[in-house]
Amino acid sequence: MNASAIQDVSDYLPLAEARLPLPIWRYLQDGDDGDNERALVAVRLLPRPLSNVRGGHTRLTLWNQSFDHPVMLAPVAYQRLFHADGEVASAMAAAAQGGQYLISSLASQPVATIVQAGGNPDGRGPWFQLYWQNDRPRTQRLLRSAVDAGCSAIVFTVDAPVKMATLALPDGVDAVNLEPPVPRPIAPGGSEVFDGFMAHAPDWDDLAWLRQQTKLPLLIKGILHPDDAERTLDAGCDGIVVSNHGGRVMRGTPTSLDALSHIVRRLDGRAPVLFDSGIRRGRDVFVALACGAKAVLIGRPYLWGLAAKGAMGVAHVIRLIRDELEMTMALTGCRQLSDIDRSRLAGTE
Repeated sequence: MNASAIQDVSDYLPLAEARLPLPIWRYLQDGDDGDNERALVAVRLLPRPLSNVRGGHTRLTLWNQSFDHPVMLAPVAYQRLFHADGEVASAMAAAAQGGQYLISSLASQPVATIVQAGGNPDGRGPWFQLYWQNDRPRTQRLLRSAVDAGCSAIVFTVDAPVKMATLALPDGVDAVNLEPPVPRPIAPGGSEVFDGFMAHAPDWDDLAWLRQQTKLPLLIKGILHPDDAERTLDAGCDGIVVSNHGGRVMRGTPTSLDALSHIVRRLDGRAPVLFDSGIRRGRDVFVALACGAKAVLIGRPYLWGLAAKGAMGVAHVIRLIRDELEMTMALTGCRQLSDIDRSRLAGTE
């Protein structure tokens, strides 16, 4: 299939599947993201013909950083599984399209190399997604390496206390930015869950400590409960990423869209809220923004583009989603992102 035949992001899916070994394809598609997708599709939009949208645009500013559009690339581990150019290709594509890339703690290439590839003309580097590293000293060292490399925001993921590959990684693919794992001895009769990995999971005190370790914008990713969202801001954090991790951590959670509405209502504009999980097209982006998100993160779709065509595939996926967002805005009478609200959705006021 040539580029001109790709009319939709979903056209990349079979191309990616054909290029990836079956275990890697299953790893990529693992999770329970279908409910997130269906929740977004179920929302109906209200066309508003005759609206004057000349000069419209999708530009936005978050934490004094300017972007051409609100579509960001979510942090995804081990991207050299999907293409030899890995995270570097994804970061280059995000920068070329005027967006933003989030580097995973489990990236398969050095953070400094990815930052160099994904830097923007104004000097703004990618954001860094931080996993807790068993204790404060190890976490501080990883945080410092990201800051020193030029990352411009920290996104602390809290909904997956332990995140490891569920497949045997091939030679040459590893979490190259992490220190070797620490053994977790468990006393006889102890629980591998409660006395093992959860004994090293972060808590609210650790979040307060982390806030003190960096002056960069600090976002917390993986929040679904309004009480947790409010407490996060009370701890001095700068934003929330509403996410159920694409269904990869725990099945049966509320959809990210349902959680978004409750959290946006509770926070009442105190800080920007971003949205993650289930985005497949520009219309989905519009729905999330109408429900109160300021920007969205996409995951699997850009990896389909990466697997199929490297950096060019990722850039094309971003462009396809942005084009559909612009068309949706035009047809609903929205000239800029601030015009998108619940009044554009059917059945709301």
